[in-house]
Amino acid sequence: MVVWNSHYCHQLGCLKIMLVSYVNSLNFHQNYIFFIYRLSFTPKKTAKTHLLEIRKKFRTIAKNILTIMKQSDSLILLVNSLSKSEKRIFRMNRKDTDYVALFDIIEKAGIISSQELKSKYEHKRENSNFNVTAAYLYKTLLDSLLSLRENQGGYYGLLNKIMKASILFEKSLFADALDLLEKIKKEATLYENYTVLLYASRMELEYLLFLNFPEISEAKLIQKHFLISESLKNIRIENEQSSLYELLKHRMIYKGNVRSQKQKEALNDLVFAEMSLTSSSKDSFDARKRHQLFQSNYLINIGDKESALQSFRELNRLFENNPQFWADPPFYYVAVLEGILDNLRSIKNYSEMPYFIERLRKIKHHSAGFQVHLAALIFLYELYPLLDRGDFAAAKKLSEKYNDKVLSKMDQINLLRQIEISLCMALIHIGLRDYKRAQKMLINEIVHNSSIQTFPLYRTARLVNLIIHYELDNMEYVSTECRSIKREISKHEKVYRSERVMISLLKKNKSELINRSSREKLQHKIEPELRDIRKDMFENQLLKSFDFTAWIESKIYRIPLSEALKNRLVNIPTQSVLV
Repeated sequence: MVVWNSHYCHQLGCLKIMLVSYVNSLNFHQNYIFFIYRLSFTPKKTAKTHLLEIRKKFRTIAKNILTIMKQSDSLILLVNSLSKSEKRIFRMNRKDTDYVALFDIIEKAGIISSQELKSKYEHKRENSNFNVTAAYLYKTLLDSLLSLRENQGGYYGLLNKIMKASILFEKSLFADALDLLEKIKKEATLYENYTVLLYASRMELEYLLFLNFPEISEAKLIQKHFLISESLKNIRIENEQSSLYELLKHRMIYKGNVRSQKQKEALNDLVFAEMSLTSSSKDSFDARKRHQLFQSNYLINIGDKESALQSFRELNRLFENNPQFWADPPFYYVAVLEGILDNLRSIKNYSEMPYFIERLRKIKHHSAGFQVHLAALIFLYELYPLLDRGDFAAAKKLSEKYNDKVLSKMDQINLLRQIEISLCMALIHIGLRDYKRAQKMLINEIVHNSSIQTFPLYRTARLVNLIIHYELDNMEYVSTECRSIKREISKHEKVYRSERVMISLLKKNKSELINRSSREKLQHKIEPELRDIRKDMFENQLLKSFDFTAWIESKIYRIPLSEALKNRLVNIPTQSVLV
């Protein structure tokens, strides 16, 4: 028997407790536990090697646990992102099975943690395995959504037909397979989908080769080869255009807008390359679309707002004149309009936003869920200018106007849009100093659910939640949450400075903001940093949703939040109310 010293015995004991706890909590097979105890009495191992082997096994099990937890989180988000019609179709002709019961729990509970979901499910279905059921429900939902997309035509429809052609050929229905591939090629050419065209053309040649090129002349074969070469050329140009646009956006995010001639010249490599590609490409819808996207973003970056606006209008006209390229529903066109509105908001060009909001209103579709999605988008972009200006009274009136169209139908809106609306409603009531109402408006499950940490608005929502509790004097909660956020941001290489300043201020005693001399010292210390933050393009990604620097100034200068926001909008230096 191996003699264990107290250090290794203690470590082994801790590992056993943790492992048994994890195993029991996730229904892992008991063999994992038996492995640990059997290994404990193996005389062939030294104490150190023994412990290392246990650690290795523990890491493997922990990795499996994290994978399962991640899948459960994804399932929760997937169910909550479904539209009303998608939920109805999923339920159609389904019996009261384990996975349907799990679906019902998630739908009723909304955004909850994986562990809470597991607990609720096991209480309802004692003899069922949660992990197996969750995995099966996730797969079934994706299959259901895929079948819906197949019937909507477009890209999904073309890929579905390619799979059908493959099956027909496998079943020796060669003529039917080749006829279907010919139809796919014509449809892909019509919609300028060169990726599908290439795939269908390549499949056709492989099938013809298998059949020894029946009644195919050499000239016809060369023509088919030429079609593939043209498809490859178009795909290459599309890829290069996309790459240039992505590089431009990356530079805009991480280097900010152009502020000198030297910085403008640094973009010349992208501009010349894009012009060269555009001149050599076919006058296709995709090529023109990517060109206008590149142009508009470049012009915003160098500060030529008028030309950027003109480019936006041309992009919109391109879509309006080519409805055959819209999806069904036209989500991509809506996304383009949303991108335009987002850019106009970022450059504070609110006067031009109504034109593009009106384009959204003109889009009609038979899907009730899609119309709710449109109404929510229109509501948000009518609301944003009011919030940015600090006109909270007008913002409240607007929200009342959209109560029946949007706010009463939150369950039909996707999760990301729900977060945006919830956040905006909370900000309205913060501005009106109705903090209790603001607390109700901010979806509590979103603020505390780690599964949505990847959402862009998660960090904003969490800071807004802190503001609410700070104003309600829940200082113990504020202190705990600040520590939690500090731990989180310490794990990231790139963090927002505005987050650090916010946390620093929220942790201060409120008496410091009341006392005149303390407040003056704070003003001199914080104001230069706030100016730097507002000039930082990276920081503006966070401040776009809500200008936290304005809230900080409202506290240290003791002025209404609405006044601080108005000052920020017109770059007026904030004046202190020294009382």
